[in-house]
Amino acid sequence: MKKMIVGLLVLFSLAFAASAYAKDVKAAFIYVGPVGDGGWTYAHDQGRIAMAELPFVTKTTFIESVPEGADATRVITGLANKGYNLIFTTSFGFMDSTVEVANRFKDIAFEHCSGYKTTANMGNYFGRFYQGKYLSGIVAGSMTKSDNIGYVAAYPIPEVIRGINAFTIGVREVNPKATVKVVWTQTWFNPGLEKDAADSLLDVGADVLSMHQDTPATLQAAEERGKFAIGNDSDMRQFAPNAFLTAPIWDWGVLYKEFATNVHNDTWTPEEIWAGMETGVVKLAPLSDKVPAAVQTLVAEKQQALMEHKMQVFAGPIKDQAGDVILPTGKTYSDKELLSMNFFVEGVQGSIAE
Repeated sequence: MKKMIVGLLVLFSLAFAASAYAKDVKAAFIYVGPVGDGGWTYAHDQGRIAMAELPFVTKTTFIESVPEGADATRVITGLANKGYNLIFTTSFGFMDSTVEVANRFKDIAFEHCSGYKTTANMGNYFGRFYQGKYLSGIVAGSMTKSDNIGYVAAYPIPEVIRGINAFTIGVREVNPKATVKVVWTQTWFNPGLEKDAADSLLDVGADVLSMHQDTPATLQAAEERGKFAIGNDSDMRQFAPNAFLTAPIWDWGVLYKEFATNVHNDTWTPEEIWAGMETGVVKLAPLSDKVPAAVQTLVAEKQQALMEHKMQVFAGPIKDQAGDVILPTGKTYSDKELLSMNFFVEGVQGSIAE
């Protein structure tokens, strides 16, 4: 009996110690665009809302439309000084600012989205969005009648280039004659400029559009012209119900709830996370009923193969724009090579902007 009582006291002490170290989570988010953009920032904010439902998350806040650079450093520092113990910076261009502030506030957990740097208290996270881009390329290649597909692209960074290439691989897998013409906007959020770029692609015969931007402007251009379009970051069908075919989308709540739980339990450590579709972070929006059943079946089969690691998007043979084999049969690119991708594959029309 005495041993049992001692054992119960030990268990109680351990439970009390664990609860004593459990932290309330106060989380802050830095956004590069407005939460109403319908895409990138909207998706991150949906993740914040999901995380905020956890009982130990006592406060969340966000600051939207923060310019990358010195302004970001100032904003992140301000939040660190206000007592937030988990800070998310959600654009590639916030990376160096996050490193700078993290090095000054060692007791705060920082998470940076889409970058490659870490510190003792700063992790980075992203998803294998190119998997969704590849699947949406299969849809686009199947739906084009002109074999002319347009792509409105933001900045020529590896993330965007990788997505264009994955999309084009999907297109050419089902339609080897199709090409993907790229127009750069050099912006993440500029609906007017994005729409102009989309219109320029429609003017030269594109009948399906895709994009890597933060707003639905490209889809709206396609809607006005009676053409098809692929969304980005979130399910954008409400903005172009007739044009919308599908979209690679984010479910950031999967990671945000995990990070908050780890901070709460005092088990958070900085990691480099690149989550695939099997985690649920990256998804494909439900396909439009305009997409034939056979194409829907093919996409579902390919998605399952990706999730089970039975195939790779970037598997040889892969040719460059000149038609030369740059990845032979039986080879795949490493994550390091994918993360630094700076070339276009065969089938892409356009050059990588300065």
